[in-house]
Amino acid sequence: MSPGRVGPPTCTDEVLRHAQDGQAWAVRAVYDDFAPRIAGYLRARGVIDPDDLTSEVFLGVLPRLASVTGGAAGLRSLLFSVAHARLVDSIRDRARRPTPLAYDAATDPRTAPSAEDDAEHLLGTERAVAMLAQLPASQREVLSLRILGDLTVEQVAGVLGTTEGAVKQHQRRGLLALRALVVEGAVTL
Repeated sequence: MSPGRVGPPTCTDEVLRHAQDGQAWAVRAVYDDFAPRIAGYLRARGVIDPDDLTSEVFLGVLPRLASVTGGAAGLRSLLFSVAHARLVDSIRDRARRPTPLAYDAATDPRTAPSAEDDAEHLLGTERAVAMLAQLPASQREVLSLRILGDLTVEQVAGVLGTTEGAVKQHQRRGLLALRALVVEGAVTL
């Protein structure tokens, strides 16, 4: 029978006796007969790598092959007992270790600005300060309180001790002046 194919058992009591005597062809016949059955059992129970676990089963049983009693049926019982024990160990091991996930930068909430981002932010702040410095003091104060302070027109009027209409007028003139600075290229963005 070819490896990986499950069919009628080929490991008879006579083949087992030859395997217990250390004859390589008989050990191979035992493996070829039981390995697909063990792997199938482990696969059906949801083992991630059933072929690897099947190898572990045989590595555990083959050194004890000479002491197997009960013929081929006894060997089958021993193999599946060891396979079940390895299955339980595998399940326990998997429960202890979480399943690793692939890293996805797009979903990682942990972010830190790059040096380039920090430099751009700093330059942006410097540019904004340079632009505001070119405005008259009244417009600069109004825009600073409205934009940086996030105050309402009414709140700015209260802070500066002026009317809401005056705040709106200074804000409008300041924004127009800033637009002109940008268009003229006096301060690059």
